[in-house]
This record gives sequence, C-alpha cells and structure tokens, in this order.
Amino acid sequence: MFSALKQAIKPRRSAHELQANVLAGLTVGIIALPLSMALAIATGVPPQHGLYTAILAGIVIALSGGSSVNVSGPTAAFVVILLPIVHQFGLGGLLVSGMLAGFILLAMGLLRLGKFIELIPYPVTVGFTAGIGVVIGFLQIKDFLGLDITQNNGHFIQKVGSIFSALPSLRWQEALIASVTLGVLLLWPKAKSRIPGHLVALLAGACLAWLLTRHLPGFSVATIGSRFHYLVDGVQAAGIPSALPAFTLPWQLPDAQGRPIGMSFDLIRQLAAPALTIAILGALESLLCAVVADGMSGAKHDSDDELIGQGLGNIVVPFFGGIPATAALARTAANIRAGGSTPLASVVHALFIVVAMLLIADLLAYIPMASMAALLVMVAWNMSDAKLFMQTLKTAPRDDVAILLSCFGLTVLFDMTLAVGVGLGMAAILFIRKSIDLTESRPVHDHATPHHLFDRNAAVYEINGPLFFGTAQKALRSITRVDPEVRTMVLDMSEVSMLDMSAIAAMQAIVKTLDAARVSLVINGLAPRMIHKLNNAQLRSGHVPIRFSGSLAEAAQLAKDLQAP
Repeated sequence: MFSALKQAIKPRRSAHELQANVLAGLTVGIIALPLSMALAIATGVPPQHGLYTAILAGIVIALSGGSSVNVSGPTAAFVVILLPIVHQFGLGGLLVSGMLAGFILLAMGLLRLGKFIELIPYPVTVGFTAGIGVVIGFLQIKDFLGLDITQNNGHFIQKVGSIFSALPSLRWQEALIASVTLGVLLLWPKAKSRIPGHLVALLAGACLAWLLTRHLPGFSVATIGSRFHYLVDGVQAAGIPSALPAFTLPWQLPDAQGRPIGMSFDLIRQLAAPALTIAILGALESLLCAVVADGMSGAKHDSDDELIGQGLGNIVVPFFGGIPATAALARTAANIRAGGSTPLASVVHALFIVVAMLLIADLLAYIPMASMAALLVMVAWNMSDAKLFMQTLKTAPRDDVAILLSCFGLTVLFDMTLAVGVGLGMAAILFIRKSIDLTESRPVHDHATPHHLFDRNAAVYEINGPLFFGTAQKALRSITRVDPEVRTMVLDMSEVSMLDMSAIAAMQAIVKTLDAARVSLVINGLAPRMIHKLNNAQLRSGHVPIRFSGSLAEAAQLAKDLQAP
C-alpha cells in the first residue's frame, strides 16, 4: 500500500523537481476545473459535485495509490453508467453506489487481482470505449442545440427519436455559442500554445454569450448559474457554492423523489450490480491509464496498490459529496508533459480547484451550458478515437472485429455492462475454439520422433497443447481406436501444458477402453504436478498397469517390460 507515496518521499527531491511538480499541478488544475463540472453535469448532478470529486480523489488516490503520476477525478467513461443511477436513485443512490464500488476496488487490490484486469481483450476495450464516446456525444445534442426535451430517459433509440422530434425547437442562440466554443476547441491546437484549449474555448463562449446578451435584444442562453442552484442558510443561490465540501453521510442525501435515500439491505441489493460495474470500469481505466503513464514517464506502477488507492478514494469521496472517480488519462498525460513526477502534482491540482471554488465560483456561473456541451462533444470524440476504431476494423482478424462491433453496438444500444460481458464471453469462446484447433493427438511415426525404439506391438501418440474441457475430447478421441495387435499404448504428453477435470475424465475413459482391450498404458513426459492430479483422481486400470516415464527411451523400455510374459 501507498507505494507511489513511498517512492516519492524516499529519494531527496531537488528544488527544481518540486517546482516542476507544482507547475504541473497548476496546469492540470486548469484543465480539471471545467472538465469536472462538465462531467458532473453530464452525469445528471450539479457541477460542484464534480469539483468535490476532483479535490478529494485528487488527494486521497494520489497519496494511497500505486502510480506516482496518475491524476484521478470524474471521467467521461463513467457518464453512461452513472446517469441511469441518478435517474433511478437520485444523488444519494449515486454516492452510495460509488462507496460500494470503492469497497469492491479495495477488495480487488487486497486480493491482488490487478494483473487479471489486464486479461480483458483489446477489442473489448476499444469497442466499449468508442461506444461510450458515441453515447456521451448524443447526450450533449440537447444543450448544444438548445432543444426543448423534457424527458430524455429510455434506451438509445428512444433518445435519438426524442432529439429528432425536438429539432423544431432548436435555439440559434445556443447553437451559435456551442459552435463557437467547438470551433475554438478544434482550431486552438494549431496555435501550439501551452494554454489549455478548452479553457480558451469556454472563456470565448462565455464572453461572447455575455456580450450578445447585453447588446443584442432577445438574446439569452442557459448558463450554469441559470440551470443550477444551491441553498445557503435556507436561501437559494445561483451557480455553485464558494465553499469547501462538507462531510455528509451519503445515505442522507436525496433519492430521485427528493427524499433521503436511507440505508437498507434492499438498497444495497439494488445497487450491487451498478457498483460492480463502476468498480470494474474504474479498475480498467485506472490501470490502463497507469500503463500509458509508465510508457510516458519511465516510471513503474503497482497495479494492486493502484486498485487499493482507487478503492480508498471512492470510499472517502461520497462522504464529501463526490461522485465515483478513477484515473483520468487526459489529465495524467497533461501532468506528465508538464513535468509532473510525484503525487505532489495531483495534490496541487486539487488545491488549485479548492482555491478556484473559493475565489471565482461566481464567475463560473456565467459559463453557458452550450459551451459545456461543446466541451463534452470534444471529450466524446477524443474518447471514441475514430481513427483507432477504423484502423482496428481494417487490420484486426475477423474474430476480433466481431468482438469489437458487438461491444460497440451493445454499449450504444443497451449498456456497457452487457457489452463487456458479451465481449468477454465471445473472446473466451473464440479462444477455446482456437485452442481446440491447436491441440491435437497424432501418431509419433508421422514425425521425427525415434519410433524405431518401439516394436509393432506398441502404439505411440503425441499430444500437443493444453487439455481442458474444450480440447480433451477431440484430442483423445482417436486414441481409443486401438489396433488388435497393440499391447501397449504410449502417450507422449511432454507438450501438454494444462490438465483440467474434463481432461482427467477423458483420460479415465481411455483407461477403461484400454483395460477392456487388455492394453497397458505408458504416459511420457507429463509434468509432476499433472501426474499428481491423475494420482489424486485415482487413475487406474483393473487388469493392465499404468506407468509414467520421463523420456521416450524410458517409455520404450517400459513398453517392452510390460509386454514380457
């Protein structure tokens, strides 16, 4: 635990390195400030909850995790998971599910499951990531165009239908501000400035909206201040509060009907599946981010410690109004490029957001919702990575393409949980099919193995590959067809790397067949651990013996001995 922090404080840091981490933290803070608000809005909660997440997660996870450069907070990947939770269970349900996900992540780290996350196939990751990007992009059309959509729930097809039905209500004012913001986002990288493009874009959108509202009669756009409100001493105020997040029990926050959601076994049962989804996605994104960060920084993360850190962060964050968090790839990359090398950079980024909330909360209320929608459209486009998606379609094998398209389609049309489940199932089935094709048994005399060691009363078969439920029957089927002249069967299993219960059962069937034909059995080259498995399974014959050998020469001698009268 706390491996990143230990690594950071163990060597003596120079003043230059400390300065670099502080500046990197400030750079990431500038990026995270509007993004955190935008992602909270996309999730269906007031923007300050995104800021609370960035503050608490940025500190707790950085100090307790396994990567020294990861920057954690709200991410776009969570939007499609969290939005339905908010619709069904409200803010309280969202925070409770985040807390439960934290405990799951903590357990995954303590059980050292970090390496297993890496087993998720590449097409599955690309497919659901691109699907999430498409869903997020579509969700922003309402605010991008200022459409009058009162009900935006339901599945993807229903949402698309609602958007098309509402197109006559398009407001040119919102579309103008959104288009200007998006235009700046697209063009700013060409300026090669170190100032983050989305900060400039939001500033341009906000300034343009303010000027047109003051000087153009009838011009108005929705802003953070007009859309969101909070209570101060029982008085409603616009925008976001200029105060630090306060400690609150998550189950005391409101459900979808505005009542305290409470804590009960039934609620935990209902939120268990969403919490598990949040945990799995959080684990995937944080570890993927850590791997990319290692490649950029030359550092080395501890995957299990990173899961522990993510778990602790997501347990703490809900008690201060924060939504689920994980490592953010874009913010982490910006951190590394800006010179960040220790958890100090992430802590500074969190403190920057604290200062911004205390000093400029009133100014943040002027940001147009259309500009936030444009920012999220850009985030969705970057997340979908259309270039990588198309390249994978063109170059990947057909099986991987099928998995990719299935995960993409299911994520868009249904949800990510189903997509990942189906994708993993398809990948497992295709892997088993490939293993079946690779695993085979064949007579030794067809190959270079010295068959002359054996006489005509011995049949020698070679088995290649793992023997498990998918391959055992196919590989061992031909062995049961015994020539009447054969008195000893030799199975060369030196290339067998795996032996499960299905294979053991198939071996027992072979033994019965050979026993009925009065044919003895010699098993050659099998690893000791697998011999132990066969002995534990009580693999034995009623009339003829079973022997084990370490080489074909030894097997040949055993075959001759067994045939001797």
